[in-house]
Amino acid sequence: MRSSASAPAWLRALALLFVACCAGAAAADGADAALAGPALRAALLHGGYVLYFRHAATDFGQSDERMSGFEDCARQRNLTERGREEARAIGARMRRLEIPIGDVLASPFCRTRETAELIFGRARVDARVRGGPARPDDPQRYAVLGLLLATPVAGGRNLAIVSHGNPFRALAGPPYLAEGEAAVVEPLGDRGFRIVAKIRPDGWDALSP
Repeated sequence: MRSSASAPAWLRALALLFVACCAGAAAADGADAALAGPALRAALLHGGYVLYFRHAATDFGQSDERMSGFEDCARQRNLTERGREEARAIGARMRRLEIPIGDVLASPFCRTRETAELIFGRARVDARVRGGPARPDDPQRYAVLGLLLATPVAGGRNLAIVSHGNPFRALAGPPYLAEGEAAVVEPLGDRGFRIVAKIRPDGWDALSP
């Protein structure tokens, strides 16, 4: 992925405008587009949404500060056993609801990859869903994720993303997603995206008819 320094000025401006559009659409349209219960399941069965998960419960006594790379799980903040059970339970509930899932994209951290694999049985690491470059003061840090959330999902399936709380809050505004919580995002193309629902880890059964 290009760094912000090497990107053409017009592309940087477009990315910034797109992220602003995404955030505006999420804030302005979310309440009007809210879905819940069996109506939410019916929408997901039709496909076309992005399911953005924050990773399941982790051990906050651990940190990522000393990790040597993304494969160095021993020196990262990892899932707890409760988090692993939580992710397995979400996956079982989603399978019972028969929600169609296409691609499953995960941040390269161990906790996000493990969450994705426990929920969906598979994951493809994609740096776009983590956000970058690393400088936290760069306004383009999550521009590529914003574009991904706004891109229509084809094929009668839903795109699953397993990532972190900070990237989603930066694009959609507060509050943070809880660990294991999912946001159901409707891509709107050049109009950005809107959040139509949020599902807590224990909230999937409410979608049953």
